[in-house]
Amino acid sequence: MPVPLVLASQSPARLSTLRSAGVEPRVIVSAVDEDAALETARVEHEAAGWGPLEPDDAVLVLARAKAVTVAELHDTEAIVLGCDSMLELDGDILGKPVDAADAIARWRAMRGRTGVLHTGHWLVDDREDGTGGTLGATSSTVVRFADLADAEIEAYVATGEPLRVAGAFTVDGLGGPYVEAIEGDYHGVVGVSLPLLRGLLGELDVAFHELRG
Repeated sequence: MPVPLVLASQSPARLSTLRSAGVEPRVIVSAVDEDAALETARVEHEAAGWGPLEPDDAVLVLARAKAVTVAELHDTEAIVLGCDSMLELDGDILGKPVDAADAIARWRAMRGRTGVLHTGHWLVDDREDGTGGTLGATSSTVVRFADLADAEIEAYVATGEPLRVAGAFTVDGLGGPYVEAIEGDYHGVVGVSLPLLRGLLGELDVAFHELRG
């Protein structure tokens, strides 16, 4: 029997990535208030004298909140994986656009430039016979965007895809033609870094192949 995995995310891209690697997780979407979780983390971070909450830490905060919430509210008997992604551009953190106008403005700022896509990963070993461990890490990948014309931006946003994803782009979908290059883990840009996940699982004494059926 495979080691059971719960994906605490509604992202189709994350689910597809895991399935492509031979893993069939159970999906339980968390009801985390992301804005509240980030605000609490920012206050605690600054109160501890650590300065502003950096983007690579922000995604880890949200990934942890999702995984912990699902493990606490559900009888999962599994390893719970929470993930969250954000694009960093000029020090700003960009999650999902609020609407089409926001997505268009984002792409006008992104085109012809380079950003960093951060994806936080957090695991909670919620198995009765597991380690009880909880840990996480962030995958950060440099993304170079094509210099799109306004018409290309508007046509892409009109598909609706940029409204559903962090940073208003995908590398594995309709946005693929508009990403010229990446430096780092491709899967981290899609939404879940498989090499990073393998390393985290190892800390819980679980080999990646043990997740496969």
